[in-house]
Formats: sequence, C-alpha cells, structure tokens
Amino acid sequence: MIVATLLPLARLDDWWVRVFDFPRLQIAAVSAAVLVLTPLVRDDAGMLHNLWLAALAACTLYQGWRMFPYTPLHAKQVQDSEGGDPAAKISLLCANVLMSNRSAAGLCRLIQENDPDLILAAEPDGWWQQALKHLEASHPHTVQQPQGNTYGLLLYSRLELIDARVRFLVEDEVPSIHARVRLRSGQEIVLRCLHPRPPAPGESSRSTERDAELLLVGKEIKALQAPALVCGDMNDVAWSHTNDLFCDVSGLLDPRIGRGFFHTFSSKWPLIRFPLDHVFHSTHFRLVDFRRLPHWGSDHFPVFIKLSFEPDAQATQDQPEASAEEHQEAQEKIGKAA
Repeated sequence: MIVATLLPLARLDDWWVRVFDFPRLQIAAVSAAVLVLTPLVRDDAGMLHNLWLAALAACTLYQGWRMFPYTPLHAKQVQDSEGGDPAAKISLLCANVLMSNRSAAGLCRLIQENDPDLILAAEPDGWWQQALKHLEASHPHTVQQPQGNTYGLLLYSRLELIDARVRFLVEDEVPSIHARVRLRSGQEIVLRCLHPRPPAPGESSRSTERDAELLLVGKEIKALQAPALVCGDMNDVAWSHTNDLFCDVSGLLDPRIGRGFFHTFSSKWPLIRFPLDHVFHSTHFRLVDFRRLPHWGSDHFPVFIKLSFEPDAQATQDQPEASAEEHQEAQEKIGKAA
C-alpha cells in the first residue's frame, strides 16, 4: 500500500505507475483495515514496525486527502441552479456501451426515461450504429464515427449542431467530436466529446497520448473563452494529477466536486469501481441535475447531467487557473506525444 501510494508521485507516464492513480479508495480502505487490525493480532511491535505503521497511516491520510474534494463534505465547485431560463438548459446522457455488449434495449430504455437533449455513445461499432439508428428520429443532428477498435463515438442531438466534425488529435485511430451546440435560447456553446486510449496492458504502455489529448482540448477551450462542455469516457479518474491539470489548464469545472464519487466503471465489480466518465463545463453554467444511471448491460454506468446556462454564474463561481509550472508541464506532455 505504501509503494502504491508513492509510485504516482513520480509523475512517470508508464502504465504500471499511472494505474495506481485509480484505486485510491481501495488503497485507503485496505491501509485503514491493516492499521485497525494489526494491534489486535500483534502486541510486540518494535521501532521498525512502528515506523511502518506510521508510514501506512500517512498513506491512508494522503489518499483520503486526494479523494476529499469528491465527497459531500467538500464545498461544491458548481452551484445548484435555482431557476434560470428553460430555453437555456441542456441535458446530456453519456454512456460507454461496451462494444461487445448487445443489450441495446437497456440503453434505449434509459434514454427514454431521462429524455436527454444530447446522447453520447462511446465504444460503438457498426452494430451499435444500427441499433441506435432510431434515435435519429428524435435527435436528428448527429455525428457518427463507429469503429471496430473500441474507440468509436456516436453523438445524437435534438439541438442544432454547428460545424460538427470528427478529429484525430493525437492518435490516428482515436477520434474525438468537435462541434458547437445551439441552445433553444439561441446561445451557442462549445462541445467536445472524447474517449482517449487508457494506459493499460493491451492498450497503451504509457499515459502520454491520453494526457496529451485531454490537455490539447483543455488549451483550446481556454483560448476560446466561450461557454463550453467537455464530456466522455476519459479513461482517467477524477482525483488524478492529470485531471487536476486538465481542469486548471482549461478553466473548466467538475460537478463531482462536493457531491460524490459517482463511480462509472466497473458496473460488474462493486469493490473495484472508479469515476472514469466525466462531464466538465465552463463557469457559465449552474447544475440542475447530475446522476449516475443504473446498470443496463455495459461495464460502465451511464452519466446524466442537466445544466442551466446562467451568465451571472461567472461572477460567483471560481474558475480554475493554471500556474506557470502547470502550463509548462502541459506543453511538455503535448510535445512528448507529438
């Protein structure tokens, strides 16, 4: 547990280092259990043993500190909306479908129940494109990039999409969706939909490309200085250093902060769950609703969010700001992936 806590501090991009960004809750739980149980089974502790316990306690506290912002004990980063113009609201359902999964009916049921303005499906192949084709009747504005490598994306919108296109920012086989969305009020917002490749055996030996894609989008959003929404399966946890860096570089807010973990993967293993599917947004929005939806067949839980465009929120919500060191780190990561 001590090694698992210390390794990510090295800031190395190797998958076997970055993987320990994920199980902070599990590491903290096991460490705390060891701290509680050890005195019950061993009463002849010497100096080395006490030092080990002290190090384990420090690791438990550190892991808790890293996760604390994503608990209801922390102040909410995104304010709750108390009204707002109904025509200035936007809702999104984001779901990693699991390409091999064939339970399309379960997802369609959740879409019908929650009635989102936008639907983003990550990991679809041609089968999923056909299975969701009926959505074009209610959500006629689409961007469709099905792929057989688990990195396809399908976007369906009942709101008008402007200048919608697919781009390959870092890797030739990993697409992202770039568009503007016109709200019912006429206000346009920037939309970016992502699903970068994770650092994991069989996927990528390092996190460099994932991090670079996130940071490229973050820098672009910051430069646009416009109302913005970034969503998708980021293959990164809410409490990672890269996530913090992305939010600081982009200036976007995380509705999880002050509300909860909202674990989305794995839906099939209750003790091994991480918050991988994200929705970030600019300070122009307040939150109407944010929920993790029920299991429906995929290995990810879907996420539903409803936001209210309220320009006065900019004056009352603090925008994250990157330091000079963070800007330099982001540029180095992007350069390393080039």
